[in-house]
Amino acid sequence: MAEILLLLFFGVILLISFYLLYFFSEHYFIPSLDDIGKRFNLSSDISGATLMAAGSSAPELAVVVVSLLKTGNHEAIGIGTIVGSALFNLFVIVGAVMVLKTNKKMVWQPLVRDLVFYALSILLLVFSFRDGTFSLPEATVFVGGYLVYFGSLFVWKKLFPYKDIELHDHEADEPGLNSFDRILKKAIPKVNNLYIAFVFDIVVIGLLSWTLVSSAIEVSAILGIPEIIVALTVIALGTSVPDLVASVIVAKQGRPGMAINNAVGSNIFDILIGLGLPFMLLFLFSPGGVPVDNSSLSVSFMLLMGSIILLVFGFLFSRWKTKGWLGWTLILLYLGYLLYQIAIVAGFGT
Repeated sequence: MAEILLLLFFGVILLISFYLLYFFSEHYFIPSLDDIGKRFNLSSDISGATLMAAGSSAPELAVVVVSLLKTGNHEAIGIGTIVGSALFNLFVIVGAVMVLKTNKKMVWQPLVRDLVFYALSILLLVFSFRDGTFSLPEATVFVGGYLVYFGSLFVWKKLFPYKDIELHDHEADEPGLNSFDRILKKAIPKVNNLYIAFVFDIVVIGLLSWTLVSSAIEVSAILGIPEIIVALTVIALGTSVPDLVASVIVAKQGRPGMAINNAVGSNIFDILIGLGLPFMLLFLFSPGGVPVDNSSLSVSFMLLMGSIILLVFGFLFSRWKTKGWLGWTLILLYLGYLLYQIAIVAGFGT
């Protein structure tokens, strides 16, 4: 009985942490990054690849950092969250955008750029984990890869010119707040100073992520489920909610191409910075490597590569238009992936 009560308690804490992470990221952190981008007159490309990617990926990045700081070797939670979030973004978010807005023309130039770098990011991920460890040189290459991607933003548009897209206006979404959200908005003070607000947001997201990871560890231990499986599914899904909400809003505004670009761009940030930067800092202060459970990640890696191939051929076949059939295919594939992970937990996959 005590075990059931503990499971319910930590399960509720887990759900509350998910919701607060979504709420705070969507209504505080991402808008503050928008304001920074506008203050420095950054284009949508630069802002999207850096500030917006950091904003929507803040929960995943925070989970990786917390998993490394937590005593007891819980690095698998951070790695699983990044890989699982990448799957969710590509299959569910891109799929939902295509289902919501079908037969809409997309700007192909930034999509091609991001798909190329995303494919390279996945290859780098698979290559780095091939021997079952992750080390300082590999983490450094990840961060360097993102710097190369950032530099490509300036070059790509000159090689393949296209019209810039306006940044998303979050203020327009305020009337859609539900009653509970309005209470939270009144309870949490809004800091007027842009940079103090940014630091405040980082601290809050870090505390929420610490609570989320701690609860996930307890739930995993009580149920006897490997931490990496919990990270690949439950935590990854929960931390990807800000990405899903932002992309759906942009798609409903008639900009599905931008929504898909944001999803792919967030994945590049998740893999290269979300994994690379925290682990690089860890290895600098604590030399060595971190073991990686390749057996639990092999199917995820295959799906990540398969998603790229499916999207490229789908976009070429549809002449860079959103198609409902492609969207439903992606969503169903993700549901199949979740069923596979559930089967493993239930013992059918062993």
